[in-house]
Amino acid sequence: MTSPRTLLITGGSRGIGAATARLAASRGMRVCVNYVSNDTAAQSVVEAIRIAGGTAIAVRADVSQPLAAALAEF
Repeated sequence: MTSPRTLLITGGSRGIGAATARLAASRGMRVCVNYVSNDTAAQSVVEAIRIAGGTAIAVRADVSQPLAAALAEF
């Protein structure tokens, strides 16, 4: 048995990123929805994934800034 794959989606709180997050979750992947400023939108995507039976979390980090991305782990 293999573990579920986890997908980090930058810009996952809206548009193509949100659609990609929902699609990946519907195909059995665990999803990390990355966002910079819109917590409400990110949580909405996570909630939609969970309601549909998927696994998702939202993580705020500006991945264009290496230090900020590294600190998001803590």
